[in-house]
Amino acid sequence: MPTPNQTAYLSGGCFWGMEELVRQIPGVLETEVGYTGGETPNATYEIVKAGRSGHAESLKIVFDAKRLTYRHLLFEFFRMHNPTTKNSQGNDIGTQYRSAIFYTNEEQKRTAEEVIRTVESSGEWQAKIVTEVVPFKEFYRAEEYHQDYLVKHPQGYTCHYIRRMNLGE
Repeated sequence: MPTPNQTAYLSGGCFWGMEELVRQIPGVLETEVGYTGGETPNATYEIVKAGRSGHAESLKIVFDAKRLTYRHLLFEFFRMHNPTTKNSQGNDIGTQYRSAIFYTNEEQKRTAEEVIRTVESSGEWQAKIVTEVVPFKEFYRAEEYHQDYLVKHPQGYTCHYIRRMNLGE
């Protein structure tokens, strides 16, 4: 039986748009934007935006595993960003905007790899999926002005939207 609350770490471009869409998925309990995937300790926006920290703008997602499976969360992730563009989403370009799944255990890793194979074989994306599947190391919470940004600024920039796709779930 799955643990009631689990945590996922995903990166798919600017964290503002990802957070806004993820928070609307039934079963998501909380979201937090930040930086992960790099080697620079105590990452901040100023460091990450320069593109030399190795970190990606990322989303920490706490979800109720009784209502939302990790697998389904990943399918939603592949609907809300373009996983075929290396180091870019919309107007955002650089390694800090890469598509990545940061797994916290072997089960998450296996699920991520399986979902990627399913999404690729669906034919919905015309190019190869370039989403990285890498071990989670550390998450640095972004500055407060980035948290819930599109709630605070409803007309703010986002390149994210939910695509209607048959991903073969």
